[in-house]
Amino acid sequence: MALFDVHAHLTHPKLADALPTVIANARTAGLSTIVSNGLNPEDNEATRALAAEHPDLIRPAFGLYPVDAVMPELLATGVDYPRTPSNYTPDDAVQWVRENADEAIAVGEVGLDGYWVPEGLWDIQETRFRALVQIAIDRDKPLIIHTRKRERRAFEILSEMGAARVDWHCFGGRVKLARRIASELGHFFSIPANARRSQSFTRMLETLPRESVLLETDCPYLAPEPGSTNEPSNVAGTAAYAAEVWEVPLEAAQEQLESNFERLFGVRP
Repeated sequence: MALFDVHAHLTHPKLADALPTVIANARTAGLSTIVSNGLNPEDNEATRALAAEHPDLIRPAFGLYPVDAVMPELLATGVDYPRTPSNYTPDDAVQWVRENADEAIAVGEVGLDGYWVPEGLWDIQETRFRALVQIAIDRDKPLIIHTRKRERRAFEILSEMGAARVDWHCFGGRVKLARRIASELGHFFSIPANARRSQSFTRMLETLPRESVLLETDCPYLAPEPGSTNEPSNVAGTAAYAAEVWEVPLEAAQEQLESNFERLFGVRP
């Protein structure tokens, strides 16, 4: 059985010094695929380089984080966003994804964010999100979606555009909406490594169709233990928790999860 992490940030500065150990831990835990998600062209480039160093384990996803998608406009409002802006304009960043998407396993992470981004910038954010969704559709690539406070609107756009190959990473909306998305659109939901201490993610494991569930870490965030640094090896604990919730042997849960990965990405993990 092969484990996988569909949403990691292996290029994050918090993992830089420990990255060889993080990769070794992932192999020891039985992972065969880590999808490292890019946030902007510079991060996409770093993700591509890392995947080239570990082609048997790391697969790149190229994206434009929803806040980066409106970064110049956001900074002009005086918001103190805690990350260095990209050197690319958002439109150039979208074009970067368009030109390089064929090399990626997915387009991500992309989406809508209403936590940092004020309502006055939502139309601009949506325009760039739509462009990224269209790239994925045109290239027949899965989408890895970030939503924060704008889950329903992202659902409406993806439904309208006919995006079928979609994983919602770390879904923060109502579980009822997640079930509707899975039922109506057949989308997937990746469950992070903090699921045991999250009522919402536990409820998703309990009530989503099992064929809709994937594993992620969002490392270095959302570790199983508060205050610790997350890493891909922790998906093993989430797989074990899924088996408990589903009341099936671990091997059966892993087989289901592996099948789900293959249906979304078109390859075995």
